[in-house]
Amino acid sequence: MNTATNSDSAFIGRQPILDRHQKLMGYELLFRLNESASTAEFSSDLQAGTNVLVNTLSNMGAEWLVGDKLAFINVAQAMLQSNFLELLQPQKAVLEIVESVNATPALIERARELRAQGFSIALDDFVLTPQTAPFLEIANYVKIDIRELGMERALALSKQLRRYPALQVAEKVETKEEFRVLHDAGFDAFQGYYFARPETLAAKVINPAYANILSLLNMLRNNAEIKQIEEALKRDVALSFKLLRYINSAGFGLSCEIQSFRHAVTILGYQKLYRWLTLLLVTAAAETPGASALMKLAITRGRFVELIGQHFLDGSDRDNLFIVGVFSLLDVMLEMPMEKVLENLLLPETVCDALLTQQGMYGPFLKLAIACENPELNELESLAEQLQITPEMLNKAQMSALTWVEQIGV
Repeated sequence: MNTATNSDSAFIGRQPILDRHQKLMGYELLFRLNESASTAEFSSDLQAGTNVLVNTLSNMGAEWLVGDKLAFINVAQAMLQSNFLELLQPQKAVLEIVESVNATPALIERARELRAQGFSIALDDFVLTPQTAPFLEIANYVKIDIRELGMERALALSKQLRRYPALQVAEKVETKEEFRVLHDAGFDAFQGYYFARPETLAAKVINPAYANILSLLNMLRNNAEIKQIEEALKRDVALSFKLLRYINSAGFGLSCEIQSFRHAVTILGYQKLYRWLTLLLVTAAAETPGASALMKLAITRGRFVELIGQHFLDGSDRDNLFIVGVFSLLDVMLEMPMEKVLENLLLPETVCDALLTQQGMYGPFLKLAIACENPELNELESLAEQLQITPEMLNKAQMSALTWVEQIGV
């Protein structure tokens, strides 16, 4: 498979953007001609770039918008001037003008036209210069790269930009302390690895809700009697309520209302019940900043690796892939090392290998999922090639996963 020279293929990545309350407000969708292209700059080959984006977006249809979230899309000068942008749904798209674009009168006029059509405009990696300043009059968002500028310069720039109405997005936020400083300084939104990869803190005590879910998961693994499972569910009112709400949600495609746990278990079997409990374990996530976005990321990851894996695996292996994806952020959510998390779960060795070291049968699928979430998309192409995954398969799985998570309403 040689994706790098295939002009109608594109890799896609995404990174969540959170508001001040750590709620998910949108995703930056990252399009690349291939893994080695580090930016979305297509002006050197407008035709190829247009093909890539038009094909990718039109093939995704409405799904790529992912429910009620915003899609932030990088546009270089050639893309800004092209008429393909009219194919997008303006109310859901934020056009990120990349830092290489200078604010000529013609481009300012074009940005105004796009605003009039309903698009929002963001200024990516913004640095205030005479060339970029005119864009501030028409921007809805200004994105400030705190790694590039350093905290002191980023805060100074933020202060300078307060006289403009644009919302300020801090990019590449990596630590709790950075998040706190930026939040206190008044930034409106945040993007970066802070919530996805915080350092491991002191292990938390697993609270009763977690303990009950873990107990049920282990009972299912040991093929306990239905009666025992029903009794365990009845002991936890909140857990019971959540479970029935999930079971009756449209996302599971059931044809009848489920009235009792025995009914649920009988109809669905242990595998599907196990799957719901994995979701519940994640949705009972620690009350930390970014928990809801983390939860969505974990569940999306689970669905993504399962969809990618369907080309190679079936049955319990696909279920295990889902569990690998969903549980891959439990150490972050519970603020405890993955080894400790796994001590409480009876999981197959192959699943543990993937969660601890990204090795074994399921490890490459998890690596691929994590690479897709990385805005730089490092190693994505080589990982996809190892699994013989085409960019089309990747795009389809990613968008299907995002849509599914919206449908089940987590």
